[in-house]
Amino acid sequence: MSGALDGIRVLDLSRVLAGPWSTQILGDLGAEVIKVEQPGAGDDTRAWGPPFLAQSTDSAYFSCANRNKQSIAVDIATPEGAEIIRRLAATADVVVENFRVGGLARYGLDYDSLAAIKPDLVWCSITGFGQTGPDKDRGGYDFLIQGLSGLMSVTGAADGPPMKVGVPTSDLTTGLYAAIAILAALRHRDNTGQGQRIDLSLLEAQLAVMSNQAANWLNGGKEPGRLGNQHPNIVPYQVFTCADGDILIATANDRQWAKLVRVLGLDALADAPPFATMSVRSANKHALLAAIEPVLAGWSSAELVEALNNAGVPSGRVNTVPEALAAPQVKARGLVRSIERRDGSEVRFVGFPAQLSATPASYRRAPPRAGEDTRAILRDILHLSETEIEGLLSSGAVAHGSADH
Repeated sequence: MSGALDGIRVLDLSRVLAGPWSTQILGDLGAEVIKVEQPGAGDDTRAWGPPFLAQSTDSAYFSCANRNKQSIAVDIATPEGAEIIRRLAATADVVVENFRVGGLARYGLDYDSLAAIKPDLVWCSITGFGQTGPDKDRGGYDFLIQGLSGLMSVTGAADGPPMKVGVPTSDLTTGLYAAIAILAALRHRDNTGQGQRIDLSLLEAQLAVMSNQAANWLNGGKEPGRLGNQHPNIVPYQVFTCADGDILIATANDRQWAKLVRVLGLDALADAPPFATMSVRSANKHALLAAIEPVLAGWSSAELVEALNNAGVPSGRVNTVPEALAAPQVKARGLVRSIERRDGSEVRFVGFPAQLSATPASYRRAPPRAGEDTRAILRDILHLSETEIEGLLSSGAVAHGSADH
């Protein structure tokens, strides 16, 4: 079956995570993605190990965001390299870049320059703080953005220090918003013939997903704080300790609360005035926890999870990453995949999470070695002769990887 984005070519000038995450999404959905890398170095994340991929100096980290891409190594600081990018952009539908503000203009590779060549180009620029404003020239890093956005102020134990999330959520969120914005811009282009520039920042993307915490402050004047594993509005909705370990219980409404206390043999609490509705449970959280925690502590975790799930109360174990990836439900859905690189080594990965009935995601290319498609791209897309290609390789304007022969 064809991918939803078959026929779309993406020129990926980004590196590290937010940009590559967005272009990998587009690649999974069928787009052709050409990743541009620095000769001799490649994407920074190639070196972010251990662990490394088998038979390779490329890190496992790099592999999480770079499948379904070809790699061309181009030195854009050379006139010949910049010209290659211009020629590739003329064949592309989308350009994604995460240079600092003004960084590409010095090479004549900024949006205005390339849109003059290809007016219907969709250009997505990802920066830390956006193209305007007093902080536009600052570099953006996930850890920094988690702090500046307020995310770390609501993450961690109530009596502990600010804490970052265990995955680079600001980068990943920005990558998701980038993919969404690109698809919207392509829809507009198809309707009008007009391209456009997307100006997206890590800070704004992370602030956008502060969601309920931001709404509580903006509309109720309630300043969020750290609550550990508790919820700012829903009670009980946290980790609880059983006789042999911890479990999660997430009661999101009054019906589930009634079911929970019934399983625990505390039926009288269901309609007790201090606990009968969500709002009063939140106000009387400490009394509620004092009533149920001793009872929960007497159950085995497996027996309690089974009893709660049978009763329709959301609950479960706190899995490790290996446990989560090996769970029967995950296996049944086929989310963990594998693909071979050109050297025959296997790369395992978590696939695209949405199952599209007509145009499912596909996994056509393993994460490439740096520059492994340089010669093929110059030959097949730009139609350069072997003599021209050899001249570019000799000058250092481009480089090829070990698999590009």
